[in-house]
Amino acid sequence: MDTRPGLGLRSREVAAIAALAALGNAAPQLTAPIATGLNGGVLQAEIVEILMRTAVYAGFPAALYGLSAPTKGFPPQAATDDATRAGAAQGWRPRRAA
Repeated sequence: MDTRPGLGLRSREVAAIAALAALGNAAPQLTAPIATGLNGGVLQAEIVEILMRTAVYAGFPAALYGLSAPTKGFPPQAATDDATRAGAAQGWRPRRAA
């Protein structure tokens, strides 16, 4: 199923995260698509937003349960990587040491 050509890796992982979060009882299963998504270019902030948007469609309890998974699954470097990638996407570049 993951080799179907219709969606790229990033989109497949976003869909998996949303679907598992909507179940409301699959927080342990969220760790794999979250890790794969982070490796495939999904930002940590985007994953949190996906899980928050789940509340609109699946209910607040499901979203809260889903949000418990990433707090354990995000690697420590993810937040820094998010800020760097988000800044680079907006044309920001880190300063070089003088």
